[in-house]
Amino acid sequence: MTTASPQHQASRKLYWIALTLTTGLGATRCRNLVTHFGGVENVFHAGLTDLEGAGLAAPSAQAIANGKSLAAAEEEMIRATSIGAEIVTLDDEAYPPQLNEIYDPPPSLHVRGDVSVLTEPGIAMVGTRHPTPYGLGMAERLACDLGARGLIIFSGMARGIDTAAHRGCLAGKGKTVAVFGTGVDVIYPRENEKLAGQIIAQGGALVSEFAVGSFAAPQNFPIRNRIISGLAAGVLVVEAGEYSGTRITSRCALEQNRELFAVPGNVTNRNSWTPNTLIKQGAKLTATWEDVWEELPPAIRSRLAPANAATAEAPPSLFDAAANMSPHEKRIFGMLRADEAVHIDQIVEKLEQQISSSEIFAALFELELAGKIRQLPGKNYVRVF
Repeated sequence: MTTASPQHQASRKLYWIALTLTTGLGATRCRNLVTHFGGVENVFHAGLTDLEGAGLAAPSAQAIANGKSLAAAEEEMIRATSIGAEIVTLDDEAYPPQLNEIYDPPPSLHVRGDVSVLTEPGIAMVGTRHPTPYGLGMAERLACDLGARGLIIFSGMARGIDTAAHRGCLAGKGKTVAVFGTGVDVIYPRENEKLAGQIIAQGGALVSEFAVGSFAAPQNFPIRNRIISGLAAGVLVVEAGEYSGTRITSRCALEQNRELFAVPGNVTNRNSWTPNTLIKQGAKLTATWEDVWEELPPAIRSRLAPANAATAEAPPSLFDAAANMSPHEKRIFGMLRADEAVHIDQIVEKLEQQISSSEIFAALFELELAGKIRQLPGKNYVRVF
């Protein structure tokens, strides 16, 4: 075989990217191929016969042998640079060591934002795209409390629980990482474009193993779930039905020897099936941030909170939602629940002997403005936290 000069000059990073862009090669086959040839450079110095002898299909072997894969890698690096992304490969010091421990780590990651945040300890939070108000509130408040204490919140930025987890972490002044099932430049869903900018601005990151410009193919999302769990010390499930992508992430967590946490839910709600089942099977029942904190390895707890300073220095927990409320606001807030809406007429009817209608409307407005309650269609109200 005549080896093209660009192959000799390519960096190890370029070789890894070229492997990932070769048709027919997944994460596991890439690593096996590198192991077989004794190094990523050797794969690209091998002859066509040797490549096919290693089990590669003819199109894959030819793409490597004739330089097409390397050419594609060079173009990919240019595209990544143009959108402000960095590509981290298995050989890089910046590659997350905890992700490298899983069975099939991605050979390369596209990262927009702070790459170093990927190596910091964190918790993955996942759940349904169609949560109840209770699920949204639990995801936001747990992410806020954990993020405020230094844990990175890893999630997938999907609608529902994922989005609530990212927003909650940002509200707690923490850092969060969104793992995409698209290219790192393709915001999905589109309405989360502002959220993506906030994640980067607050020191977090957007991550994907897929090439720049990759669209939202359905098969990509189950594949990326192993990265969400692989980056984290544990996975926290908030709400999910019996058949959902969250079950895939939970299974990945168990296979990767990660801690598994679950928020219990109403047994009559189908979104409670997965978390309640996981709890029966041994997942840690989680109601407050302390339930997660006490299960973390001592090395992580001491790293995040030297001398047990976390609870003293972190912002107040969102569980203290009634703090700083007026008497009227506390009375109304006490009537509301996170898992069941209350109509305005019920509130007025119950409190009309104690508070005037105008005072009730004013208190509801203040509570909604403070983010402690949410108004649903038809003048129904629920607690946010």
